[in-house]
Amino acid sequence: MSTEVEEPPSDSDEVATEIAASAAPDIIANSLGEYARIWLTKVRSGESGALPVILGLVVIVVYFQVRSSLFLSAGNLVNLMTAAAWIMMLGMAEVFVLLLGEIDLSIGYTSAIGATFTLWMLQPPHPWPWPLAVLVGLAVPALWGAVEGVIITWLRLPSFVVTLAGQLLALGLLLEVMDTAAPGGGGTIRLYPGVLTDIEGGSMSPVAGWIAMAAAVALAAALFIVRDSRRRASKLAAPPASVTALKIAVMAIAGVVVVLIGNVDRGTALVVVRGVPWVVLLILVVVVAWSFLLGRTRFGRYMYAIGGNAEAARRAGINLSRIRIAAFALAGLTAGIMGIIYASLLGSVSTDTPGGQNVLIAVAAAVIGGTSLFGGRGRMLGAVLGGLIVAVIYNGLELLGLGSAPQYMWTAAVLLAAVTVDTLARRNRPDT
Repeated sequence: MSTEVEEPPSDSDEVATEIAASAAPDIIANSLGEYARIWLTKVRSGESGALPVILGLVVIVVYFQVRSSLFLSAGNLVNLMTAAAWIMMLGMAEVFVLLLGEIDLSIGYTSAIGATFTLWMLQPPHPWPWPLAVLVGLAVPALWGAVEGVIITWLRLPSFVVTLAGQLLALGLLLEVMDTAAPGGGGTIRLYPGVLTDIEGGSMSPVAGWIAMAAAVALAAALFIVRDSRRRASKLAAPPASVTALKIAVMAIAGVVVVLIGNVDRGTALVVVRGVPWVVLLILVVVVAWSFLLGRTRFGRYMYAIGGNAEAARRAGINLSRIRIAAFALAGLTAGIMGIIYASLLGSVSTDTPGGQNVLIAVAAAVIGGTSLFGGRGRMLGAVLGGLIVAVIYNGLELLGLGSAPQYMWTAAVLLAAVTVDTLARRNRPDT
């Protein structure tokens, strides 16, 4: 039986861990009750975590259900899942740069460019293999983000200005590419039925949904247990076993609810439609992968350290330029995934893609989900919850028969409330 030997931490690792821990210190407790008391103390001191997001989501859902009994129907909830997917994905893309105290305004259009290349390669009569088309659609926005990161770090220019220029350039390139790619120069490329259309339009079978849910919960439970065991063996803070069991139970309940909703027949009298949409599984895979990257790797520790105190991170030997370039590239890669999801939802890509509006919605989703505009604090799951809140607002107001004006105003109010909570939380912390 082999024994894993961990590499001794470097000075930069220790500084990164210290800064990250100061931003979100571990709770040391021996029981569930003690853990709850310490957690409540943290909430009162400004470390509320995802609590305001969850409470806000509950309030909004209750409001719309009271106003319209159709809101919590299975059909509407599934439509909500599919409509929220692109907002969640683009919100996760923005988290990478917001954690550094930066911003990327170009991903709304670079994602559209990536999707344009993907759909272009899939056009009949001689379509390319769809995996290759997807790879190109992801590589283009990732490379775009990396180039922006190089310009920002090497020339020391503000990310706002560089990515605003990148947004304008991407819009112009989208118009140029569409003139060549669109049939007859019509400005629209259709997505023909296939694997990519099933992302938003297809669903898992009821049995496959249960298997995927059980596998996801089992994997998460195993990761939690292994992580806590290693931390205890290393004499580090770890939550009590009862807290870990409670987290696993909450995930299992949430998974069961999602599968039950998805498996309800939402078709017509002649057509049976049931099953969890494939896009839900895609969102789950991405949020788990990126959460692991930020929370369990050296790269993630460095990102939080730079966002928390860039000068301290630099003095500790962390390569700020390399981390920033990688963060912008990852933001572009995630935006590329969003572009394919967006094309699957609409069934096409066109020059009418509201890239500027989409990126503002993405920033709103990330900030509403708890990602700080000042850098150093935020989680991928928060962006998913924030994107869900934005989608719930849009969906609920549509059910009430209201137009786009109230949708923008409601989203603005929730965004302002989220920024206010973030600012007040920073003021209430003893280290600020």
